[in-house]
Amino acid sequence: MTTTFPDVTISTDRLVLRPFDADDVTALAEMMNDEHITAWTTVAHPYTHADAHAWATRQSHAERTEGRGIVFAVAEFLTQRLVGIVHLQNTNWRTRSTEVGYVTAPWARGEGYASESVLAVVQWLFRDQGFERLELRTAADNTASQQVAQKIGCISEGVLRNAWIVRTQDPDGSWTDTRTDLIVWSLVPEDLEDQDGYNGHDAYGYGLGASADTSGYAVGADWS
Repeated sequence: MTTTFPDVTISTDRLVLRPFDADDVTALAEMMNDEHITAWTTVAHPYTHADAHAWATRQSHAERTEGRGIVFAVAEFLTQRLVGIVHLQNTNWRTRSTEVGYVTAPWARGEGYASESVLAVVQWLFRDQGFERLELRTAADNTASQQVAQKIGCISEGVLRNAWIVRTQDPDGSWTDTRTDLIVWSLVPEDLEDQDGYNGHDAYGYGLGASADTSGYAVGADWS
């Protein structure tokens, strides 16, 4: 049984999803210090250059090589500017299921990049990798992440009460941990087959399986 994902790059009309490298460190550090990402994830705050270097050069790659999942750095096709991250994690190879988390840089929000990149990964996951379930968890008040889940066709399965900790910013600029509920969403292959345009190409106009051997401020899950 295969227990690691292949080292791949996935392309859409607007985006390239690839492994992280050292050239991403500065942009990654800047992105991860955004207040919305601090609020919805458990990443270190402040997120230092050393944190970014460790993630881009070692930790993100270990997610794949150690069988936990795979991390994609999402970049604009034309500019190669870092747009965000899509992370498959908590992978169960026996049941062929995994969980997705994602973040988008502040400058790139409102362009549909989160849904485009996640959907590209979902299609690769189901068609090329033979997976049967994708799970997504969103904090109860994270409406931006919930909109992404709905846009890509996820089904809401229920609520995990008091299951997560988010951070709220105090007037003095400090951060306080606050418990919250999690909404559980899922996608299975049949959900994509029911969507218009799922016949080898999706609504963004790129072919399924368009990968080659070589990874809204939405955060669906803790990807750190």
